[in-house]
Amino acid sequence: MICIPVVAARQSEALRIIERAAGLADILELRMDLLADGKVAELIAAARSAAPDLKVLVTNRAVRAADFRDEKRRVGVLLEAVDQGADFVDIELATAAAWREEMLAAIAARQNRTALIVSHHDFRQTPSPLTLRSYFKKSVQAGAGVVKIVTTARKPEDNLAVLGLIPYAGERKVRIVAFCMGGLGRISRVMAPLMGALFTFAALEEGAESADGQLTVGEMKEVLNILKPSPVLKK
Repeated sequence: MICIPVVAARQSEALRIIERAAGLADILELRMDLLADGKVAELIAAARSAAPDLKVLVTNRAVRAADFRDEKRRVGVLLEAVDQGADFVDIELATAAAWREEMLAAIAARQNRTALIVSHHDFRQTPSPLTLRSYFKKSVQAGAGVVKIVTTARKPEDNLAVLGLIPYAGERKVRIVAFCMGGLGRISRVMAPLMGALFTFAALEEGAESADGQLTVGEMKEVLNILKPSPVLKK
């Protein structure tokens, strides 16, 4: 599946992007942390109206050093997304356990309609495979319905370390999103879904990227179409 991030500064702009992206994406990521006046319920409703089968992921990254009031407000947006029936909400592994537990309780109270993505991002480097697996295990222990581990590729082989998490998760029956950011990580964004990752990210168009190294959705679909396995010929 391909997830297109909604990168906008204002609610009105986000609504226009949803309308344009709905027919191209399997999942839309609503980046609430980028919106100055975001109304999550309205955005989810717009996505549902634009394409009923479209899945919705809500993300609200911490934008400053967290204090209780900031975290209550930030997590509150995610709790509202759960209440509105979002398919996924993304909360960082570094978030205090009490907030994650509140999210899990809210999800359970709504018959687990929403999957909790527990994410870890490394914007500087790609750590060792052993360290990557430790993040995976901590995310599972934190209640992840989907584990998301994203690092930054500093050399081509960093992609192999992160992509190796996909079969590792598969053996443990855990859904995962795993790839590298940066120019050197672009190949991992393509290979991840081919290897069994739940989804990958692609920008609606050039200049609308939410992270370094994203292909456009047109580029991603073209490359995936070229690389997709050929059907096995029957004898």
